[in-house]
Amino acid sequence: MKAGNARLSRRHFLLAVGAGTAAGAAAVVAKKDGDDRTAQDTGIDSKKGYQLTEHVRNYYRTTKI
Repeated sequence: MKAGNARLSRRHFLLAVGAGTAAGAAAVVAKKDGDDRTAQDTGIDSKKGYQLTEHVRNYYRTTKI
């Protein structure tokens, strides 16, 4: 019976990996569609603190999966 449980366990593992991969791909596609909004669209024009500059945008663009 242990061999049957091992096969069943592997099947569940492979099913979970496949489902996780599909969910990750869906999240990436959804993120690309809503990525057009930047901090400049919100009307924030402060010189203190975090600023979304061209350098920061280039960094974010290079770190996308």
